[in-house]
Amino acid sequence: MTKSARLKLGIVCAVVVLLGGGVAAYFRPGPEQVPAAAPQPVPVIAATVQQHDVPIVLTGLGTVTALNTATVRSQVTGLLVSVDFQEGQSVKKGDLLAQIDPRTFQAQLDQAQAALARDQSHLANAQTNVNRSAPLVSKGYATEMQFAGQQSRTAQLADTLKSDQAAVDSAKTELSYTALVAPFDGVTGIRLTDVGNIVQPSDPKGLVVVTQIQPISVIFTLPTTNIFEVQDALAKGPLETIAYSQDDKTKLDTGKLLLVDNQANPGSGTVRLKAEFPNQQRHLWPGTFVNVQLVISTQHDGLTVPLDAIQQGPQGQMIFVIGQDNKVAIRPVSVRQSLAGEALIDKGLSAGETVVVRGQYRLSPGTLVRLADPNDPNAVPNPSTASSGMLP
Repeated sequence: MTKSARLKLGIVCAVVVLLGGGVAAYFRPGPEQVPAAAPQPVPVIAATVQQHDVPIVLTGLGTVTALNTATVRSQVTGLLVSVDFQEGQSVKKGDLLAQIDPRTFQAQLDQAQAALARDQSHLANAQTNVNRSAPLVSKGYATEMQFAGQQSRTAQLADTLKSDQAAVDSAKTELSYTALVAPFDGVTGIRLTDVGNIVQPSDPKGLVVVTQIQPISVIFTLPTTNIFEVQDALAKGPLETIAYSQDDKTKLDTGKLLLVDNQANPGSGTVRLKAEFPNQQRHLWPGTFVNVQLVISTQHDGLTVPLDAIQQGPQGQMIFVIGQDNKVAIRPVSVRQSLAGEALIDKGLSAGETVVVRGQYRLSPGTLVRLADPNDPNAVPNPSTASSGMLP
């Protein structure tokens, strides 16, 4: 084939290719001809609006405080000869905690009792003389002056007996102080004085601190705006008070409110309240912090949803409600209280409605949704990740 023939053949082939591409482009459907894909439902976790009795609760931070705390000190000076308790031991009122050498104080008591016995004998003898002289005076065998002297002597001895009895009582008291006893039911702390030391009333440390554990009290604070609610509730009867651990995960004990303090703190805008707990399990310990829930009333047939369902919008709090067509709508709501992951709804919802509790970040009014398995942690992406730009 000649060079000119090959050139003509190449031109013809190129024309054929161009014509074929143009025909294909002409008959290819345009964008408006491609059928639109149906929107995919957005997976969400949902919950049903529950209706039940809900306690109305006020919460505050409190400090566990013993009803009674005492430092056991000696009231006399003497040698500590024994310690009769174990540190951390539970004791009853009157239990012996320690003993001071009693010998000196026993000797003082013996001396006082001997003086009392001697003067009692003298008084008996003087009274006998008075009784003997009385008839002699009437017969003239004794003078009035002698009889009066005997009566005076008897009266003086009677007064001496009173003084002797007081000395005996004082000596008994001093002797009783040599036995250091528990002032009330409680728990002993760390021993502060060892056997062999001389103890005296001026010792700053004392022997041991005894603290009452059962029952025990908690002092907590509430805003002053709650005073009238608490007072009104107290007027209707005792108020239940619940103590929780600082992380709110553990219920420690249930007790009752004792009083509202008679003065509020104008600086902090709070008022102190005192509650008492039986503390049978000893979960409450003096000096620790606890969270306190004060139940002031009960709302019957209250509507509740998980707290995660509540969203904050431009107009305030709102919830995504799922309709029967599986499309969502925004519903403004009013929340009365939030407690333990549950929100009490004042208005905006009805019992039995289905609300979204996870996956709201991809929703808008009218979005079609699909209910995902609430037990599958991967069913709905974490919104915190989406907010970081890591999810579509």
